[in-house]
Amino acid sequence: MSKKQKKISYYFDFSEVLTYFFRKKDPNSKGNFSLKAMHTVNKISIIMFLIGVIVVVLRRLI
Repeated sequence: MSKKQKKISYYFDFSEVLTYFFRKKDPNSKGNFSLKAMHTVNKISIIMFLIGVIVVVLRRLI
């Protein structure tokens, strides 16, 4: 794999985003409402962004 291909594949690596949704909770950590609310808002914003990207791509193709 060339250096350019590695750089391009780095930008299309969505493993960090996908693992954010399916992460197991740490039983030793103490969570509070603010932390739970922040993660919920982050998940909603990621989903909305991905839906927006899909809509833009579909509009370009149609």
